Amino acid sequence: MIRIVFVLASLVISFVVNAQDLEKSLLWKISGNGLEKPSYLFGTMHAVCEVNFSDKVKKALDETTQMYLEIDMDDPTLQASMMKGIMMKDNATMSSLMTAEELKIVDAFLKENVSISIKMVDKFKPFMISAMLIPKLLDCPMLNVEAELIKISKEQNEEIYGLESIADQLAVFDKIPYQTQVEELVKAAKDNMVNDKIEMKKMLAIYKDQDIEGMLDIMDESENRISSDFNDILLNDRNANWIGVIEEVSNEKPTFYGVGAGHLAGEKGVIKLLRKKGYKVEAVN
Repeated sequence: MIRIVFVLASLVISFVVNAQDLEKSLLWKISGNGLEKPSYLFGTMHAVCEVNFSDKVKKALDETTQMYLEIDMDDPTLQASMMKGIMMKDNATMSSLMTAEELKIVDAFLKENVSISIKMVDKFKPFMISAMLIPKLLDCPMLNVEAELIKISKEQNEEIYGLESIADQLAVFDKIPYQTQVEELVKAAKDNMVNDKIEMKKMLAIYKDQDIEGMLDIMDESENRISSDFNDILLNDRNANWIGVIEEVSNEKPTFYGVGAGHLAGEKGVIKLLRKKGYKVEAVN
C-alpha cells in the first residue's frame, strides 16, 4: 500500500511540475538521457529592432560545435529552393480570391508599401506577401536574430544546418487555406496594418521580457486567423517533427538550436516534448 501511495504521489507531482508555466528565459540547456555534453535551445524572433546576446548565450555558443536553425539560412541554394515553393498550387491566384474592390485596395496597398503591383505576385502564396510587409510593422530598421547567430557561427568556423528544409517550411502554407491567407492580407490593406503593428509592438515587448509562455499566448489570442487558428500546422506539427532530429544530432555533437520563441512553450512545445523524452531541459538565466 505504501508503495502504491508513493507511486501515485510521484505521478501527481510530475503532472503538477509539467503543467507549470515555464520560466522566463530564451536560453535552455539540454542535458541528461545519455548526452555526453549538453546542447542549448534558444528562442529567436525573425524581426526585431535590436539584438544583444547575453554573456550566457555567448558562452552557450562557445560550448557548442555546430548550429541548427529552423532552416539552413546559410545554404547557397536557399533562394533557388524558395522560388520553387512560393507559388500557389493548382494555378490559384490571389486576384481570383478577392472581390474587384478588394483587389483595388490591395493593389494600391502593395504599390505604396513594397513598390509592386498585385499582377507581379498574383500567383504567390498570400502569406509570402504578408512576410514581405513585416519590416513595415517596425518603427526601426529590421534586424533578424538568426542572421546575428549566423555571423557568430561563421566567426567560429562552425557548420549551420536546418531542422527542416525550405520546401518543408513553405509547404506549411499549402495546408492553410489560400482564401484565409488572402482574407488576412485584405484586412491588413484595409486598415493599413494598424492592428498588425499593435500586435507586433506587444510581441516585441514580450520577447524582450523573455516570456516564452506570453509569446504563445499572444499568438493564440491574435486577431490574425493564421496565427490563432492554425497552431497545429504552424507550430505543433513542426515541433514534433524536430524532436527526432534534435535527439539524433545532440547525441553526436553539442549543438546550439535557434528556433522561433513561439516553438518553445506549451504542452506541445519543444521544451516539454524533450522533457517527455527524458531529457533535462532547464532555463539558463
